[in-house]
Amino acid sequence: MTLANPWFLLFLLPLAFAAWRLLRRSRRTGIRFSALARLPAKTAGWRARVAALAPFVMIAGLALLVVAASRPRSPTAHTGRNVDAIAIVMAVDISGSMSILDLAPPDVLRQIYELCRSGRRLSAETVARLKESDRLAVVKRVFAEFVKKRPDDLIGLVTFGTFAETRAPLTADHDALLEMLRKVEIPEINEETMTAIGDGLGMSLSRLEKAEPSSKVIVLLSDGVDNASAASPEAVAEIASRRGVKVYSIGVGIAAHFQPVVTQSMFGPRITTADATFDEGQLRNIAQKTGGRYFPVNDATALKEALEEIDRLETTPIETDAATHWNEHFAAFLLAGTLLALLAAMMSMIASRRLA
Repeated sequence: MTLANPWFLLFLLPLAFAAWRLLRRSRRTGIRFSALARLPAKTAGWRARVAALAPFVMIAGLALLVVAASRPRSPTAHTGRNVDAIAIVMAVDISGSMSILDLAPPDVLRQIYELCRSGRRLSAETVARLKESDRLAVVKRVFAEFVKKRPDDLIGLVTFGTFAETRAPLTADHDALLEMLRKVEIPEINEETMTAIGDGLGMSLSRLEKAEPSSKVIVLLSDGVDNASAASPEAVAEIASRRGVKVYSIGVGIAAHFQPVVTQSMFGPRITTADATFDEGQLRNIAQKTGGRYFPVNDATALKEALEEIDRLETTPIETDAATHWNEHFAAFLLAGTLLALLAAMMSMIASRRLA
């Protein structure tokens, strides 16, 4: 058993001093009287004994409360173990074009084009259903499957639109990573419609700088053209190459004009068309500079095949330390301490005839 807050035990020192003072005073209490035979045989009633015992009961209760505050606990499981791992950062584009619906299943895609031709206003239920088939939703589902199949790797998550943001650092706690992935959405503000591929690569590279595994990989998933980065993607790719970091770039979606997308108008949400072309040459160049590969992806199956390429990389033995699970034992001490404190208060009131 260990204590989560052991410094709370310092509060036992004044309680111990109080108990010592009470014992010392009880031993010295008395009066000088020579004719002891004249004193009554019964010198103290039960109220006096209760009054003398109440402070000690209160001190015991307070001591148990202090122990409860220190949070005694025992470990039940530790997820750290020796594994062969790769360090992977997934850099995911969340610009506005990731809401395009061209990766939807064929049956859903037929319905989408019918809605597009009709020009009808979409209900909230239809918008939510269509959102599950946009580019970002497909990427998130395949990414989640990929993470579940790689329990030993250290995986992080970076997203980028106009700005790059670290959503999860490299971690072996994949449950926490998947929870962060679930919360990734396309921002609704107009400023996030641009694409900062270079900034996303740069932030991903910084996350890999001190990673323990020798194999370090960035999986770049984008459907756009870099138009908002402070540093060019090619310059960041050169730095990655010098550091031995491979970039696998994945062009998400079908590079074509007039792809369906849900847009908001003054009459409500409707399906319209948008230009979905992107710079495949740039994505291919980034991968080639780092010794990685470029994958043009136009459906979810191709995206899975692209991610499976990483399985052939070299792994490094490391010791993971994801989490330790604990059984907390403070509740028993808290309950016992509270009951003793209440009992001491009642004893004091009874001794002073307040409850008589």
